[in-house]
Amino acid sequence: MRILSGIQPSGRPHIGNYFGMMKPAIALQDEGEAFYFIADYHALTSTHDPAVLRANVRELAIDFLACGLDPAKATFWRQSDVPEVTELSWILSCVTPMGMLERCVSYKDKIAQGISPSHGLFAYPLLQAADILIFDSNVVPVGKDQKQHLELTRDVAQKFNDRYGEDLLVIPTPQIREATATVPGLDGQKMSKSYDNTIDIFEETEKKLRKKIMKIVTDSTPVEDPKDPTDSYIVQLYSLFASEEEVKAMEDSFRAGGEGYGHYKQTLFEAIRDHFAPMRERREELVNDTSYVDGVLEEGAKRAREKAREVTDRVRSAVGM
Repeated sequence: MRILSGIQPSGRPHIGNYFGMMKPAIALQDEGEAFYFIADYHALTSTHDPAVLRANVRELAIDFLACGLDPAKATFWRQSDVPEVTELSWILSCVTPMGMLERCVSYKDKIAQGISPSHGLFAYPLLQAADILIFDSNVVPVGKDQKQHLELTRDVAQKFNDRYGEDLLVIPTPQIREATATVPGLDGQKMSKSYDNTIDIFEETEKKLRKKIMKIVTDSTPVEDPKDPTDSYIVQLYSLFASEEEVKAMEDSFRAGGEGYGHYKQTLFEAIRDHFAPMRERREELVNDTSYVDGVLEEGAKRAREKAREVTDRVRSAVGM
């Protein structure tokens, strides 16, 4: 089973990135042939400062390795080091009806967020399809917001196979983790840099981490009164880090009353701090060993290109090149 996933270098990874992509990807590296990449081609739709892009790629590579990605188990590379993906994207665009791309809601959503419209932003789903299909990927872990793009990838692959030959491209299967598909941010909306509501995996200091958590939106229920844990963003976030027994204890305390929201935010702060503490130590080691990080990406790109060429050679021959 070949597993593929990618993440954009759009700034420091936050808890939503960790539970939505990074942690599941790290778990899956023990279950199949894992291919994970840093999507810097995709980042060009929103990041236009070359120095920022390079820094973001380096920081993301360090963060991912610190969180447990093992280059001995997973192929890990920078997307732009495998240029074959852009060639496949063009070939796929020649079999993709415009209506397919026009129905993708992500383009309209990003325009609504203030991102300048461009062909790259519009054709983003096709580059994503090429990312997946160029490695004969069987399984693609995605959040709910990417489900439509996976469906488009499957449709495009089928159209290509219908035109040029059965089984030329592997039809991938999405794997959606419902429990952590949407991680709430400080304001209760989906955690996203676009909403400025994120908690970074590696906040600069414990003081900054605690300050952010204390900003989580709550209602005005008095300290002594019972509180409903059902829709509490504090409880939702705590459930990502705590055991079932610990979550139940917090919910029971909510219902009993007698504690203010600040008490529960402090508990959440301690849970997040302790969860990432060993990863923070590993990150400090990697920051001081950038040659190792560069070597991991270079070796990953070499292995990824070998696999990508197998598919591009097959596709080029099929279309007449």
